[in-house]
Amino acid sequence: MPAHNEEELLPRGLEALRCAIARSGSSAEIVVVANRCTDATKSIAEAAGAVVVVDQQRNIAATRNAGVAASNGEILVTIDADTVIHPHALVEVIQLIDSGAVVGGGCGFVMERSSLGLAVTEFIMRSVMTLSRSGAVMFWCRRDDFDAIGGFDETLRIAEDLDFARRLRRRGRTTSRRFRNVRSAPATVCVRKWDRFGDWHYFTRVSAAAIRARNPRESDSRLIDEYFYDFSP
Repeated sequence: MPAHNEEELLPRGLEALRCAIARSGSSAEIVVVANRCTDATKSIAEAAGAVVVVDQQRNIAATRNAGVAASNGEILVTIDADTVIHPHALVEVIQLIDSGAVVGGGCGFVMERSSLGLAVTEFIMRSVMTLSRSGAVMFWCRRDDFDAIGGFDETLRIAEDLDFARRLRRRGRTTSRRFRNVRSAPATVCVRKWDRFGDWHYFTRVSAAAIRARNPRESDSRLIDEYFYDFSP
């Protein structure tokens, strides 16, 4: 669980994880990667019994990889600190992994509030997931498959999750297993960035900035820094 200054929402996320673990009937550890935190994120995670990794990198792929490196489980799940996992999500993940027919996947999602702008954004996100046959919000797989594809690509500043899904799906094809999203247990996505930047900001600001940031000729990625790396509640 990567967490950058998440003292406000981290307790909610940790409690949801504990409930999901209990519902699954499995043993699990929670690893919180405190990324460049200046608040009480680290102490809150420690008090909750989580393994805490202090990370100073401005690279979400590297932050996710640092969490995996500090973990010991055979099944890996990554979800952001401001996202609320569904109580039944890990039950479905374990069932799919144990079937032997699934390499891993992502997760369905719902927004924590509604508006026209959010509805259109959600529709676009779901369409991208469908057309690219990828996942979102929460990603999961076995450790050996994670290692086989090299984890998250640390050369990417954004969209590391979509790239991970693409490579995991390709790994599944080579091993006769499917990439599958958890559908019956959607995660709840926090909309605080929409609260701050506006319900239509994905179309007016983020999309253009994301295109620029991925263009090697474009050095101006200030919005990406503000949105992903320097965002504070």
